[in-house]
Amino acid sequence: MKKPITIERTASLADAHRVMRQYQIHHLPVIEQGNLVGVVTQRDLNLFEAVDQADVESSRVDEAMTEHPFIVTSDTALDEVLDIMADHKYSSVIVMGHAGVEGIFTAADACRVFAEMLRVQAGMSAEPHEASRPQPA
Repeated sequence: MKKPITIERTASLADAHRVMRQYQIHHLPVIEQGNLVGVVTQRDLNLFEAVDQADVESSRVDEAMTEHPFIVTSDTALDEVLDIMADHKYSSVIVMGHAGVEGIFTAADACRVFAEMLRVQAGMSAEPHEASRPQPA
């Protein structure tokens, strides 16, 4: 398993934008001295910058992050995770283990799991067929 992408709470908002663009992600667990202290999303950054007219080079991630993110362990039942995400309208949960942050499970991941379950139930292969993919208008 590869190490998850995280960011330090003292990093600038510009750094967070760069990391998100580089890895094509929208959620970043925020750490301090190796410990999880929050999560920052692309939406958090955009909202913070719009409301506070923040300078992305001097504003820090901990100014825009959400503290105390919802966490699970890798052995938490998927249906439990999905119920909690839906009930609380969480767009992501942080997966924690003995060594700290192990990953992040997002609403997009939940959609992929659901699509795979539907394909399996229908007796289709686990990978989507070209014909079943939505076509651009």
